[in-house]
Amino acid sequence: YMSGFGNEHVSEDPRCPGALPEGQNNPQVCPYGLYAEQLSGSAFTCPRPTNKRSWLYRILPSVCHKPFKPLKEGHLTHNWDEIEPDPNQLRWKPFEIPKDSWNKLDFVSGLHTLCGAGEPRGRNGIAIHIFVCNASMLNRCLYNSDGDFLIVPQQGKLLITTEFGKMLVEPNEICVIQQGMRFSVEVFGETRGYILEVYGAHFELPDLGPIGANGLANPRDFLVPVAWYEDRQVPGGYTVISKYQGKLFAAQQDFSPFNVVAWHGNYTPYKYHLEKFMVINSVAFDHADPSIFTVLTAKSTRPGVALADFVIFPPRWGVADNTFRPPYYHRNCMSEFMGLIKGHYEAKEEGFQPGGASLHSMMTPHGPDAGCFEKASKAKLEPERVAEGTMAFMFESSLSLAVTKWGLQTSNRLDKNYYKCWEPLKSHFNPNCK
Repeated sequence: YMSGFGNEHVSEDPRCPGALPEGQNNPQVCPYGLYAEQLSGSAFTCPRPTNKRSWLYRILPSVCHKPFKPLKEGHLTHNWDEIEPDPNQLRWKPFEIPKDSWNKLDFVSGLHTLCGAGEPRGRNGIAIHIFVCNASMLNRCLYNSDGDFLIVPQQGKLLITTEFGKMLVEPNEICVIQQGMRFSVEVFGETRGYILEVYGAHFELPDLGPIGANGLANPRDFLVPVAWYEDRQVPGGYTVISKYQGKLFAAQQDFSPFNVVAWHGNYTPYKYHLEKFMVINSVAFDHADPSIFTVLTAKSTRPGVALADFVIFPPRWGVADNTFRPPYYHRNCMSEFMGLIKGHYEAKEEGFQPGGASLHSMMTPHGPDAGCFEKASKAKLEPERVAEGTMAFMFESSLSLAVTKWGLQTSNRLDKNYYKCWEPLKSHFNPNCK
């Protein structure tokens, strides 16, 4: 891998030294008889800090394919009106991975949309998907015309082949496949995870403000694959799948799309290990807002308001004096979707399980369950390790998210007793005791 977030990277497969043209992007004849192709992740005239593009030097250009035809989407959707809105606190048990040998699902066929808002044609919105798969993608790849995928594996590792090279992504790591990048996923058994898809924005590192120059996710810890190509003919047909306007389409071609011998640019896939996050926490009293745990943000047009944030709750020290240390009770103008990669989330140690999820919609109250409240209210306040062996995360959005029919009904994973975790809360009010 090469390191650095948003860097101008240069890479060529060592089997073909000198494959990158010198001094220009598009020579009349490229080295080794390659084709030059630009992949633009932003408008040509974007300001330099937000201008994203890479040049790919490939054996055949990606335009060489048969016409696209509709492909059955399964449980992938961006129809947010298929079922009535539900403002309740929602929690899902771990999503089931097919175990039957005859029911083979790869990364694409295993995509299930849980919730979302907005729509890709207007280039403003997000979707949250669950992927469950037990088979690798064979002679087929996917690219997303609608937006970026932030992929969070929870069970099983992913070997992701992209046009830029290969990435091995394991639980407790994340990766981002940006708009238009072709990729194929190989798995090694039963595999599950979460995806945050954003339309109309790319993920950035959050501004640090008074924190200063260092902290949170450091740019050097983001890893970009190095060039790797295969010159492979596929007489039986290689399938290129496009996610376009929320639907899937498939085109056939006779060769592998991973035929990029060299590339340069700042528009790349990348991965990041969550253990490298530099946690900043309260050292006196009260809480810092959970925004202090933001790894990546996709900004909206309103300053300080995210289209989507990716936030984690990693192992850390709790030292705050005279403070209720778990997350506080909260009503939020944002939507909060939470997942659990491993361990036990501190505010709900019993019902919230790895591979499951919760959604607390706009202004829907939420917070610690009764057991957590009573325990934390009486605890002796000493320095303690919080969330040891755990990694919970949150997709937070300024959009009001609608849940799909699959999420509320078809998946059969909705915990209909979730609300009961707050029922044992009792009044401690005593007007005679301050």
